[in-house]
Amino acid sequence: MAIVFYFLRHIYTNTARSIKRVEASTRSPIFSHANASFQGLSTIRAFGVEKILADEFDKHQDLNTSAWYLFLATTRAFAQWLELVCVLYIAVVTLSFLMVENSMSGNVGLAITQVFNLIFMCQWGMRQTAELENQMTSVERVVEYAEVEPEASLVSIGKHKPPADWPAKGSIRFEHFSLRYASQSSLVLRDLNMSINAGEKIGIVGRTGAGKSSIIQALFRLAVNEGIIRIDGVDIGSLGLHDLRKRISIIPQDPILFSGTVRENLDPFKQHGDDTLWNALEYVELKEVVRAMEGTLDGKMSDGGANFSMGQRQLVCLARAILRNNPILILDEATANVDTETDNLIQKTIRERFGRCTVLTIAHRLHTVMDSDRVLVMDAGRAVEYAHPYELLQRPDGVMRRLVNEMEESTVQQLTGIAYQAYTKRD
Repeated sequence: MAIVFYFLRHIYTNTARSIKRVEASTRSPIFSHANASFQGLSTIRAFGVEKILADEFDKHQDLNTSAWYLFLATTRAFAQWLELVCVLYIAVVTLSFLMVENSMSGNVGLAITQVFNLIFMCQWGMRQTAELENQMTSVERVVEYAEVEPEASLVSIGKHKPPADWPAKGSIRFEHFSLRYASQSSLVLRDLNMSINAGEKIGIVGRTGAGKSSIIQALFRLAVNEGIIRIDGVDIGSLGLHDLRKRISIIPQDPILFSGTVRENLDPFKQHGDDTLWNALEYVELKEVVRAMEGTLDGKMSDGGANFSMGQRQLVCLARAILRNNPILILDEATANVDTETDNLIQKTIRERFGRCTVLTIAHRLHTVMDSDRVLVMDAGRAVEYAHPYELLQRPDGVMRRLVNEMEESTVQQLTGIAYQAYTKRD
């Protein structure tokens, strides 16, 4: 009987384990979809796409329910076959006593009772070991994360520790630099060789997928860097991640805010006093908004900054960058989702507060980079052009010129005028 039980368990566990993996992997999209729907509820209602989102949720739920039902069906089938084997075994034992002459009724009763106990224990053991193996699929998923290659050291070690005032200037140099998202994936950036002088305002443009945002990942070491990036002469590959990342400020396209207080979002490490925080808020014209909140600086900020408008969230990120006061600032499509007034305020604040900083601006809207000191044009992961925007516009077959020519004639003239004014001021 034990051999039959083990054979049934082997067949069941091989099937149920695979089904359990499918069920676990199809459960995650349900929670992700629900969380994203709750966060974007106002947008969903504004565009009237409730039915589309509900249909998507139903598809995720149906897929998960199908896997869960199949898992329950295999479990019940396993239990049914175990019961059938037990019934047959009890029948064989009982019939064997009927075939033996002069068998005592007490012995028959005792034997049948012990068979029942034995069968129950065997059944229970088989079910528990099978269930344990099924639940180990969760451990498999945890082990996958545990085996992910960890990031580099968070703290610089020994002689590689940068000076306290590093970077003092903010110059950046790429030397034969390439980047890939994983060690076995294809190159995203290819053989970049360029210098960015301290205090320069650099615009980075290119079509979608050209590698603009990958430059940010390279500077923050979020992917696999191949080659050298030097900031003020220091190879960032030798630095600890905390020492590197806290010295570079970034204002992303989608502002990152946390549930907590305004103070915690502006100054999470509690390095500044109230006066400094109020001054930063005044620069971005949020002082009165925060004063009107209950608790002012200690006022509640919802998850993702839901109680602030998109423009105000971006301004909070700008105030955070002002407080950090790093010599390098990266703007990743920072004004893509804000109105014109907020865009002008952000540009004005950057010119006034970050005038001596090195500023890298990644933009789809070309007018935001036309007054830059230089523009880097990316195409398929390569730097194809790198010069002042007005000089790039003078190249008839240049990539920058083609991007501008795709716009309306009035816009072309406006962009050319902005670039020309910036060019003449430089001289």
